[in-house]
Amino acid sequence: MDNSSRPRSEGGTKLCAVLGMRVDECNYEDVAEQISSWAQRGVSRYVCISTVHMVMESYDDGAFRATVNQADIVAADGMPVIWVTRLLGLNRQERLFAPEVTDRLCAMAAARKIPVGFFGSSEDVLAKLAVNLRTRHPGLDIAFTYSPPYRPLTLLEDQEIVQRINSSNARILFVGLGCPKQELWMADHRGRIPAVMLGVGWAFDVLAGTSKPAHCWIQQAGLEWLYRLICNPRKLWRRHLKHNPRFVLLIIVQLLGFKHAARSFEKPQRPKH
Repeated sequence: MDNSSRPRSEGGTKLCAVLGMRVDECNYEDVAEQISSWAQRGVSRYVCISTVHMVMESYDDGAFRATVNQADIVAADGMPVIWVTRLLGLNRQERLFAPEVTDRLCAMAAARKIPVGFFGSSEDVLAKLAVNLRTRHPGLDIAFTYSPPYRPLTLLEDQEIVQRINSSNARILFVGLGCPKQELWMADHRGRIPAVMLGVGWAFDVLAGTSKPAHCWIQQAGLEWLYRLICNPRKLWRRHLKHNPRFVLLIIVQLLGFKHAARSFEKPQRPKH
């Protein structure tokens, strides 16, 4: 493996390319402090939390790959992605499990009086989510919640939602639309919403209590995808059948050094912090 070809972020943080998609070396504490700094300054940023699904969506779609690579942070979720990033040199890489990221940031937001918002999922899930988080983190200011329709928003609807978010003063906005929809939405709204946007997908359901994550040993074994497939086969079987076998084969190809078989790494143009 050619270590000299491993890229680094402009800020000095180590990063690697997993089938052409950027993943940053980070942990919970560092990410929380960076998000807190951005949120308290009211700057517009977006954070992606990558899984095998995101890696493969990125591999298949160059425009989506550029969207992820231009994010302000690309963290890793899911043990298969973690294992690959460690093999690519990110020795201090920590898994950032999206529900735990959301919960920890809400705890921090409650302590530091940072208003938060939630965009996505159903009204029922959002209501349960708000009750649970306020119970777990007294003083948490949930300034905004919105369950969008499944269809694309019209231009007028989108403008109205942006105005509502901005009027709420939410400075951390959790986006639960699922991959790749949430990442595309965040990228489209960076610069329009003065908040840190995080694509956390399934975290809404977990923290609302409407879905249960796998046991720790299943997660550590890299089998959470199988657990979720068993729990929801009708929704997930096509995704896993399409992506998982190709991910394994393509990662083997990348690790063996056949660079022509993997997408080239696109250096992101990050805003200056």
